[in-house]
Amino acid sequence: MENTVEYTLRMKKELNAQVLVVGAGLAGFGAAVAAARNGARVLLIDRAAMAGGMATTGLVGPFMTCFNNNDDGKGRDRQLIMGIFDELCRRTEEKGGAIHPEKVEGMTSYCSYLWDSHRHVTPFQSEILALVMDEMLEEAGVTVLFGVTLCDCITEGGRVSRVIVAMKEGLCAIRAGLIIDCSGDADAAWFAGAPTVLGNGRGTMQPTSLFFEVDHIDRDRFLGELEANRHRLNRHGANCFHWIIEEKKKTGEWTIDRDELGNYEQNLPGRWKINTTRMAGVDATDTAQSSEALREGRRQVQQVLDFMRENLPGCEEIRLVQVASALGIRETRHIAGHYTLTVEDIMEQRRFADSVVSFAYALDVHNASGGGVTFTCVKDYYNIPYRCLLPRGVDNMLVAGRCISGDSEAAASYRVMPACCALGQAAGTAAAIALKAGVNPARVDTDLLRKTLRDQGAVICD
Repeated sequence: MENTVEYTLRMKKELNAQVLVVGAGLAGFGAAVAAARNGARVLLIDRAAMAGGMATTGLVGPFMTCFNNNDDGKGRDRQLIMGIFDELCRRTEEKGGAIHPEKVEGMTSYCSYLWDSHRHVTPFQSEILALVMDEMLEEAGVTVLFGVTLCDCITEGGRVSRVIVAMKEGLCAIRAGLIIDCSGDADAAWFAGAPTVLGNGRGTMQPTSLFFEVDHIDRDRFLGELEANRHRLNRHGANCFHWIIEEKKKTGEWTIDRDELGNYEQNLPGRWKINTTRMAGVDATDTAQSSEALREGRRQVQQVLDFMRENLPGCEEIRLVQVASALGIRETRHIAGHYTLTVEDIMEQRRFADSVVSFAYALDVHNASGGGVTFTCVKDYYNIPYRCLLPRGVDNMLVAGRCISGDSEAAASYRVMPACCALGQAAGTAAAIALKAGVNPARVDTDLLRKTLRDQGAVICD
C-alpha cells in the first residue's frame, strides 16, 4: 500500500485570467495568441524557460508538411495550415531563421531524403523560432509565465474553479473562466478528472526520442553520398545510410533500435537536426521512466556521433552543437472527448459539420519494437471536428494538441506541430467566443467559430 501524506497550505498568492492556457508548445502558443487577439485576457504558463515546446526545448524539426498530400507532385499543392502557424513561419523566415514550406521540396536534405508526406516541410532554427514566438505573444497581449509547473485542478460541479501550480515563490492558485489544456499529455484534463486513454489503451505508446544538432560536416561529401544512393532512399523506417547501419548491426557496432539516420538540414547550410535515438516502452507520464529515457537518449547521442564520425563521408570533423533538454514524446494520454477521431475517419475522409482543422500528414507510427515505422499516406486531406477538443465531464475546459480525442493511429498524424498549432488556434478562438457569449465551450456556435477561423486565415476544407 502506498504511503499517503496529508498536507494543508494557505496559499498567499492567487492569479486571475479569463483564459488560462497550460503549455506553451505550438498548441499553447496558437491558443494563447488566438484567444488574446479575439479579446480575451490570457495567461499562458509553461514549466520550461521558453515557448515552443518540442520545437525549442525538444529541438524537434523541421515542421512536418502543412500542405495537402499531393503524391506525385503534379497536382495542385494547397497549404492547409495557415493562420497563426503561417505567420510564425514567415516571421521566422524574415529573421533568417527558417525557410517557408512553399519553397521546400521532397527528396532533399531538408526532409532527410523522403518524398511521401515530406514535401513542404519547414526547416527552422529553434533559437530564432522562440524569439519570434515571444514577440507574437507580447504583441497579442498575452501574459506569459515560465518555470511554472501544473500540480492539480480543483473542480466544483463539473467545472475547474482553480488550477494549482508550483512557481519559484511556492504554490499558487490560478482562477480562470476557461482552461485550455495544451500540455501534450492532457495533464490538466487528467487532474480535473476527465476520462483519458493512455496510448492505444493496452499499454502501448509510440517510442520517445532525443533530438540533437550537429555541424562541421563537409556538406558536399555528405550529400554526395546520399545523392549517389538516391535509388535506395524514400524508404520510411530504413532510409538514409540504412545500407551502412545494416552492416554495423551485424558487427554489434550499432545497437540502437533504429534502421536509418534521420538527418534534417536547417536553413543554415551544414547544420543538421538529427532524429535517430529511440527509447521504446516509455510511459512519459511517469517521472522515473522519463528520467531514464533522457539518460539513455544522451548515451545514444554519443553512439550516433561516433557512428557518423567513423563511417559517413564528410563527418570526420563533426561537432555536437546541442542536445535537447526535453524528451521527444510522440504519445501519452488522449482525452475521451465529445467525439473520438478514428483512423477510419481519416482514411475515408469523413466530413463533419463542426470541422475546425484540415490536415494531411501521413499516419506516422514509430513501431514500439523492432525499429522502423508504419507509414500510411492519407488521401489529399482529412478534417478534425471541434468536438474532439471538448473533454467529457469538465465544462469549462478545451484541449488542443496531440492529446485531443482520437484513437492512437489517428493521433499518429495530427500529433505533429503544424496541426497542433492549428488546433490551438481553434481552441483559443472558441474560448474567446464562449466568453463573449457567456456559454460553455460545448455550446459555442460552431458556424461562427468556423467563420471566425477562416476570417483570420485558417483553412477549413469542406
